[in-house]
Amino acid sequence: MCRIAGVVSDKLAAAEVRKLVATMCNVMQHGGPDDAGVYQQAGETLTLGHRRLSIIDLSKKGHQPMADVAQKSWITFNGEIYNYRELKQQLQQLGAKFASETDTEVILQAYLHWGTASFDKLRGMFAFALYDTIKGEIFLVRDSNGIKPLYYAIENAQLAFASEIRAFKAAGVSCEEDSRWPVWLLAYGHIPEPYTTLKNVLSLPKGHYLGWQKNGAYTIEKYVSDKPFNIITDLDAAQTGIHNHLQNAVKRQLIADAPIGVFLSGGIDSSIISLLANQNKQQQLKTISIYFDDKNYDESQYQNAVLSKIEGENFKHLVKQQDFEDSLPHIIDAMDIPTTDGINSWFISKYAHDDGLKAVLSGIGADELYGGYPSFSRIKLLAYLKTIPKALLAKGDILAFNNYKRITYLAYDHPAADYLFLRGLFPPSDIAKIMDISEQELKSTLFGTNSFPQLNKYDKLHASWFETNMYMQNQLLRDTDVMSMTHGLEVRVPFLDEDFLHYTQQIAPGLRFSNSRPKKILVDSFKTLLPETVWNRPKMGFTFPLQQWMKNNKLIGDESFYSGKFAKTIVGKFKNDQAHWSKIYALYQIQKHA
Repeated sequence: MCRIAGVVSDKLAAAEVRKLVATMCNVMQHGGPDDAGVYQQAGETLTLGHRRLSIIDLSKKGHQPMADVAQKSWITFNGEIYNYRELKQQLQQLGAKFASETDTEVILQAYLHWGTASFDKLRGMFAFALYDTIKGEIFLVRDSNGIKPLYYAIENAQLAFASEIRAFKAAGVSCEEDSRWPVWLLAYGHIPEPYTTLKNVLSLPKGHYLGWQKNGAYTIEKYVSDKPFNIITDLDAAQTGIHNHLQNAVKRQLIADAPIGVFLSGGIDSSIISLLANQNKQQQLKTISIYFDDKNYDESQYQNAVLSKIEGENFKHLVKQQDFEDSLPHIIDAMDIPTTDGINSWFISKYAHDDGLKAVLSGIGADELYGGYPSFSRIKLLAYLKTIPKALLAKGDILAFNNYKRITYLAYDHPAADYLFLRGLFPPSDIAKIMDISEQELKSTLFGTNSFPQLNKYDKLHASWFETNMYMQNQLLRDTDVMSMTHGLEVRVPFLDEDFLHYTQQIAPGLRFSNSRPKKILVDSFKTLLPETVWNRPKMGFTFPLQQWMKNNKLIGDESFYSGKFAKTIVGKFKNDQAHWSKIYALYQIQKHA
């Protein structure tokens, strides 16, 4: 896990470009504290930069940017390839020569032997730039699940890319602000891909590569091939397959030459990952847990139930209001892109780093795959509401309760409007008042484009697509990456293992999603391993007592800090527990930026 950056330009002097790339890398040093490097091809227009967090092959042979032994290609790579050993064996049989034990070098040789088809052979989380010295082509590549970020900007036939938005700002590259980002934040609680806070900086789509030619022409292509589907209708077979595939995913994601552990919240997902990691550990297992004085949020009893079945060391950390107060400025600085999430990830990542870990496993992904959110039951209501005339839906503003005002999103015929009805932060009319914009401008910002696939089934697969490609993609994964990397920590997500995902997607929906209990098939697949006290209880999620903490924060709850009468009204409602903390947190970030 590292941080990468680069610039392709024939308009700037080589020394100037090298300085830009060095600046981009240095501002991301937190994500790569162990080493740094810059590669600049003599007489060429390309400069690659790298900040290294050493996880596999800790020696100097892992220095990047890296070339193959014949220097036919160069790479700057962020992430992990979990099947690199298997690929290395195949490549050695084809005559490939290796100089290190890194997964990075495997990517280079895979490309040299299989071309762009090699990208689909990689199993892991990754974002990299690869330079073909023979053809003069450059490829930006992002993993199939979008676990690792990769941002790019193209202006005046020049290409720049980086792992974080702050890199563009620090170097003064394509740093014009996109004035629409506050609208997205107020609607979604995050900035949806491909957009960022910068007008000309976009997120490379997951499972795609950007191919850049010598003449400045480029294409963005999907590299993920469609895998054969054999629908699984036998319950016992499905449960056995879930167990075996997830166990394999955990086993290969435990590969590391640096200390590795597991986030243990006490919920179903992190408990399963912890218990499987204990069975397959290659070094002493370390688990990291957080607890609170507020018993409404404390999951210590569930953590302890899992720990009683694990051999290893557990690090418990009490988080209090004062910790939040002291850390909030650092959390805001770490964000990179505004979000209403990530506070929990910042704290647990900090403690993992402080406890000596460089990599951890997380339970992200299970809720999206197996129906762990309320949206899976609300999707039927959405189907019914879509039958109501839009003119009537548009009148939903007269409803007294804020959550019901989200019904007005359904007056817009757009898949994003359906999602915002399920998960939106503020209703459209409130956003227009806060930002002092017209309904037409709001509509253009939120619904002006449509890159969604054909959905419209309004079933649990539809809900799963929303949760996976909207909430998890734009919020959970992005926030986890940036908050963990600010502490020099790598977070791995076994539930998003490509082979486990493919298997899950083959399970018939009637088996995969239960009407009686969320994630029932997942729980039943590990019932002999998972303590009943963990799975037989109401879902909590990995949450903090942020409603109270933010109310107690002098600045967040100070109405005089906010501009506009309507925003002040929302702050007043928040202080009276009539508005959720996520709304005031979004307003706070917008106001700080103003």
